[in-house]
Amino acid sequence: MKFTPIERILDGHVAEGKVVTIRGWVYRSRQQGKLNFVVVRDATGVIQCAVKKGVVSDDHFEGATKALIESAVIVEGTIKKDSRAPGGWELSATAFDVLHFSEIFPISKDQSTEFLLDVRHLWLRSRELTAVMRVKANVLAAIRDFCKAEGYWETTPPILSSSAAEGGSTLFEVPYFGKKAYLSQSAQLHLEALIFSLEKVYAITPSFRAEKSRTNKHLTEYWHFEGEAAHVDHAGIMDFEERLLQYVCHRIAEENQRELELLGRDVAELAAVKVPFETLPYPEAIARLQKKGVKIKAGDDFGADEEKLLADDFLQPFFVTHFPASMKPFYMKENADGTVNNHDLIAPHGFGEIIGGSERETDLATIEAKLRKAGEKVENYAWYLDLRKYGSVQHSGFGLGVERLVRWICGLEHIRDATPFPRVINRAYP
Repeated sequence: MKFTPIERILDGHVAEGKVVTIRGWVYRSRQQGKLNFVVVRDATGVIQCAVKKGVVSDDHFEGATKALIESAVIVEGTIKKDSRAPGGWELSATAFDVLHFSEIFPISKDQSTEFLLDVRHLWLRSRELTAVMRVKANVLAAIRDFCKAEGYWETTPPILSSSAAEGGSTLFEVPYFGKKAYLSQSAQLHLEALIFSLEKVYAITPSFRAEKSRTNKHLTEYWHFEGEAAHVDHAGIMDFEERLLQYVCHRIAEENQRELELLGRDVAELAAVKVPFETLPYPEAIARLQKKGVKIKAGDDFGADEEKLLADDFLQPFFVTHFPASMKPFYMKENADGTVNNHDLIAPHGFGEIIGGSERETDLATIEAKLRKAGEKVENYAWYLDLRKYGSVQHSGFGLGVERLVRWICGLEHIRDATPFPRVINRAYP
């Protein structure tokens, strides 16, 4: 049996009066005498089905009457326009077959956030989360397509590591056959190894940060899109990132208009994203914040509040560049003035940092000195230091939080709704 996705009907790809068969789940229903109005959802949308006694068989009418929310159904009928129906189309049913009668669905209106997280496996069926997951899938596809067009190779770095990439205080330690190992904070160091064969590489992997942060932009497990490129300077990697973001925003605005509108997102704003993005050097960012009354000084990092205040001056994503070396990791290229060739790409409207990147340090002695200063055992990084001994070249890279990007694109209040099963400091269930 051939089934028609509901989306094709809503988009007008099915002629009025045509007989189609759909399958999905009961989204809502109401009875009006000998007529049942059953709204059915599938992965692509919802449509109202008019199930009339005498048109369908008696057992099918009885099934439509008894089918509770989330009952699985197959419906055959004729398509017709109806401005009163969701999406402007209705299916006049000639058959209504219930594949499974659902029990009473535990989710109703006005449930608490914690309850919805407890039943996340069921709440994923909501139209809003379905829309987000469809957007996220297309974001990942767009990233891969852009990277391929730019000559980047997708790679598969490890999730288990013997050392830290971003700092020991946020590592998840796991036993590893009598030794210690750690869940990856970043694929960066391993990606750097791969540039000496493939030159331009990227990976989309889970990363783990044991940060005790209760904010609307932190997850303990998140998906990380990271790239590294040989023979690319700081300006070159920034150019790649902004063009990538422009491409993703334009493509999502085109491909996911219905989902974005359901989520209340201004599609035109995404379609208007245009490079080049404005650049704000760190000292200027500090000065702007001080003028806004923030008690901050040179050498201080930005939190969510500071990022939001800076973003108030911009309508598009923007870069903050050249932070002091003293506040950044060992692998960033240091300048003579004590800054590093790095950047944060910050989204407007208070959504905060979505990309962090830098040119990488190439001097072996400098890296070793910084590792010792940070209290790290240099021998733990022996393999990484080898990269500076055999054909070292100028190179740069970045890390993008996929959920942070999706949160901004979809206009979500909290990052937990940008992933199916959010992992935060007080939750690893379901």
